[in-house]
Amino acid sequence: MQTWIALLRGLNVGGKHRLPMAALRDHLEAVGARDIRTFIQSGNAVFSSSVRAARSLPAKVAARIEEHHGFRPEVLVLSPDALRDAVAANPFPEAAEDETSLHLLFLAAKTSNVDTDALDVAKARTERYLLAETVLYLHAPDGIARSKLASKAERLLGVPVTARNLRTVRKLLAIATTD
Repeated sequence: MQTWIALLRGLNVGGKHRLPMAALRDHLEAVGARDIRTFIQSGNAVFSSSVRAARSLPAKVAARIEEHHGFRPEVLVLSPDALRDAVAANPFPEAAEDETSLHLLFLAAKTSNVDTDALDVAKARTERYLLAETVLYLHAPDGIARSKLASKAERLLGVPVTARNLRTVRKLLAIATTD
């Protein structure tokens, strides 16, 4: 069995796209997931599966949620190693003191021809970012809700993204590595 981490974007935010975590566990189980553990109400799940490559899982989970709840969330399924590597590659280690100010925006796919000038224009004076292969690191000390870069990142990168703060990523890793 392989351990996977699912990140669903936009669940239970502002009263939209409501999906209780019990329902998320049911949908994951229906696509073959086992030992499902969720973390907070924003669409984070750790589970085991006999699936060795996660390519087919996001579409299956999204389709099932759409069928039963009327909306189709963006779903990323990552390995614990992918999250571990993303944390280890953090270009702003000093920002890790406030784990909620450092955000990892996970890209659904590698991107090319990124308009870095547009990213720079969107960035607030207090923000810093670095784009790696499949993660945009964003240090937003004034808060992610105020970040124009965070709100424009997906459009500027040209691929779907879902963000988690460093505290959440570390917690998901802890859950994934606990037997």
